[in-house]
Amino acid sequence: MKQIACDICIIGAGSGGLTVASAAAQLGRKTVLIERGKMGGDCLNYGCVPSKALIAAARHAHSFRCAADFGIAASQPVVDFPKVIDHVHAVMASIEPDDSQERFEKLGCIVIRNSGCFIDRSTVAAGDFRIKARRYVIAAGSTHAIPSIDGLTQVPYFTSDTIFVNKILPHHLIVIGAGAVGLELAQAFRRLGSQVTLLEAVRPLPKHDPELTEIVLAALRREAIEIIFPCQIQSVRGSAGGIGLAIEAGGMPREIAGTHLLIATGRSPNMQSLDLKAAGIDFSEHGIKVDAGLRTSNPGVYAIGDIIGGLQFTHVAGHQAGLVIRNALFRQPIRYDRAKMPSVIYTDPEIAQVGLNEAEAAEVGLVTKVLHWPLSRSDRARIERRTEGVLKIILDRKNRVIGASIVGVDAGELILPWTQMVDARQKIGAMARAVVPYPTLSDASKRVALTNYQALASNPWVRRAIDMLTSFG
Repeated sequence: MKQIACDICIIGAGSGGLTVASAAAQLGRKTVLIERGKMGGDCLNYGCVPSKALIAAARHAHSFRCAADFGIAASQPVVDFPKVIDHVHAVMASIEPDDSQERFEKLGCIVIRNSGCFIDRSTVAAGDFRIKARRYVIAAGSTHAIPSIDGLTQVPYFTSDTIFVNKILPHHLIVIGAGAVGLELAQAFRRLGSQVTLLEAVRPLPKHDPELTEIVLAALRREAIEIIFPCQIQSVRGSAGGIGLAIEAGGMPREIAGTHLLIATGRSPNMQSLDLKAAGIDFSEHGIKVDAGLRTSNPGVYAIGDIIGGLQFTHVAGHQAGLVIRNALFRQPIRYDRAKMPSVIYTDPEIAQVGLNEAEAAEVGLVTKVLHWPLSRSDRARIERRTEGVLKIILDRKNRVIGASIVGVDAGELILPWTQMVDARQKIGAMARAVVPYPTLSDASKRVALTNYQALASNPWVRRAIDMLTSFG
């Protein structure tokens, strides 16, 4: 066995692990990076990058169908699906060098392409290596969760690990799961020409504001996506090209027939091969347990990203990685605050959220005011003929922004200033005073902030003050 002593050892070369490894190596720390699968992890290979590349292609296809309102003849696009998938992989290939083993070895990392496993509280085995590190960071990510459905193991199905290598456009795609992944891919495949049926056990996006969710579901229905919820799937039967599901919806049995099946029912943390018990690390089925400083029950081990459960987004893992670097290398106190993490669902229209939504704020007794502004009042939205959507801003008793929920075109781009305001505990007046270019969608943020002061116009005390000031000439 080869022995390695190092300052920091990272298990997992996804977005979080790579961020820690890059920073540590460039700061001159002896760094070991362990990865058993593909460099770049889920985001590059199975998640963010390929899914958003597919969504981009689908958006271009959809634009052909929506041209008539602009005086341009609408038409059905001719979709060359194998070339669409080639586009997806070309995007992945363009990003791949940034996450490659060669790049990280040039930075000074020791990269071990194998599984990492704790053999005691301070030692990890990876292939022929035994690593002793001063600090460990577990960033091993997650994998797709497969539901227990009668017959599912006997039929072919896609997951996010396999859907992006398929070069045959499904004629009728059945999607099980109406979370972010299910909704995004259902719409993308529908726009590329598939018939799509979407099944959900409870309701789509149960943690999101129902008002915002309904706007997205209405948009998907207008595109002829069949959405069935709540429903229970009794069994799955069939073979490639012919999949049948027996479901119960609204108390009535029903048969759903399609050609292909996609499972999008969430993800499970990759903990099985780590032997966390040997390291004295507490965990549950939801992931590794960490404190506010992202430390596990073993003080020499941090855990970040999907493997700790909660918000499973690349930017969240990257943020957590930055916190770990500050604490592990610079001894700065850190505190991960999940409430300040933004999220985006890349349907069209998009849903973006940061801080508390209306229901969450009411539940903890913080909300005093909800500002509401429809995108139908945005001049830029009218210009683009994309007026579906709304901004909802949650204020506390001191007029500080504690949450923002946006549904609409480019909602993910509009959420940034609200993320900054939630993080800084700024008052809504800062946004109301902002000078915003016209005509932009960003102007909607200023407009919703100004609604906080509408009542002043009819306030008798304000009117009397103005009358008094006017009397001075």
